[in-house]
Amino acid sequence: MRRTPVITLLATGGTIAGAAASATDTTGYAAGSLGAAALLAAVPQLAEVAEVRAEQPFNIDSKDITPAHWLQLARRVQALRDNPAIDGIVITHGTDTLEETAWFLHLTVHGDKPVVMTAAMRPATALSADGPMNLWEAVGVAAGAAFHGPGVLLALGGEVYGADDFSKAHTVRPAAFRAPQAGPLGLAAPPTRLRNATSGSAASLPRGTLDGLQTLPWVEVVHVAGGADPRLLDLLREAGAAGAVLALPGNGSLPDAWLPAIERAAAAGLRLVRASRVAAGPVTRHHAHPAVRPAGWCNALQARVLLMLEIAGGAPALFERVARAPD
Repeated sequence: MRRTPVITLLATGGTIAGAAASATDTTGYAAGSLGAAALLAAVPQLAEVAEVRAEQPFNIDSKDITPAHWLQLARRVQALRDNPAIDGIVITHGTDTLEETAWFLHLTVHGDKPVVMTAAMRPATALSADGPMNLWEAVGVAAGAAFHGPGVLLALGGEVYGADDFSKAHTVRPAAFRAPQAGPLGLAAPPTRLRNATSGSAASLPRGTLDGLQTLPWVEVVHVAGGADPRLLDLLREAGAAGAVLALPGNGSLPDAWLPAIERAAAAGLRLVRASRVAAGPVTRHHAHPAVRPAGWCNALQARVLLMLEIAGGAPALFERVARAPD
């Protein structure tokens, strides 16, 4: 007789745990109002899929997620992945910063045991709440065999995404998510793998890198619009930032007016990366300025997380190894 899979649910808040005064209100709600027990009670069918053991590390709106939360989650997920009694991990999270948390865990947590994040665009009190089905599908993905190995996953709206190719693409639609580079990895119900992940399963940081780390270096994303003032970079440098990711036009095109500020920042030791404002495609190694590295296949948010981890000292060549900027 097949053993019932044991899945740990880490509930962290977000819209999936949100509540509003009216069942027709899908925007004016309080995120993170319900606890893990309420999420499970809304989906009794989970008992047919797995034994789900719930934990509540925190219960907040994901707009308030910080690197300290990332570190807390990464350590707990690693402990659960290392526990032979646990078959998989599901994390409920708000959608606003979902892609950043998923990417951080993808880079820092080792092992091939499924780690599946899920969320919702409508609060739990809505007439057509999407959270219960997303949770049911996420547990099914974590409990099955189809998605062992590709790193951190996201199960939303019937599809499964890899954390290396995932973003929120709409502010309010239930179908708000996409994989801009290569598309979803597969289907959530039944769990079906349609393609392999592009980055494999291994975390990019050596084990033990996060030990004793309480926070991450200060790195900001600077959105460079037409005519944006390069003094923004001076302000960051003067305020003590460790790095900056420039979300630039096109293929990471660096405006000439920014070159003096780049020189000042580089001379002061500010670590700089060229990313793009464009939703898909790489930033290549074409000459822009030797002090500003290309983000490669990483978007600006992913590049920020990478740069924070690299500056923290875990892996000197982390950025180049993960970003894989083409020539």
